[in-house]
Amino acid sequence: MSVTPSTAQDLVEEIFLFGRALRSAVITSSVDPIPTALVGVLSILATYGECRQSDLAGELCISQSVLSRQIAELVDAGYVCRHSDPADGRVSRIRVTPEGAALLHRSKEAKAALLRATLSHWTEGDALVALDAVRKLERTLFEHAHRARVSNSAIHSGSSL
Repeated sequence: MSVTPSTAQDLVEEIFLFGRALRSAVITSSVDPIPTALVGVLSILATYGECRQSDLAGELCISQSVLSRQIAELVDAGYVCRHSDPADGRVSRIRVTPEGAALLHRSKEAKAALLRATLSHWTEGDALVALDAVRKLERTLFEHAHRARVSNSAIHSGSSL
């Protein structure tokens, strides 16, 4: 049975409120030397691995122009480096620097410590159930976003899937 409209509306609202609560409890309390959005880009790049900037923009479901500005800031800060793509010298590849990896490590440890303290009254079982639900929701939302991006690309290029 599919999700009812009422449940979907409630879920959208709760996800929005969850994002605000997470920012308030963990992210804004962080001691990161760069904005949260840049830490997010750095984290995804570290997970995705060295790549073309356009590939990372697709992975993040954001425009290349937005990502370009963010990558420029990360390069200036020394957390990301660019180099020519050996397959196509006109294109750059990006990767996280050792300084960027160290920043991510410190950031993740600090955020995990804050969340652990916040959840001190939870059991490990409670946390694992929440983790499973968040992962399932995240996968579903990203899969949908990627399908929509591919579909929109096909529509705009005049090809069909």
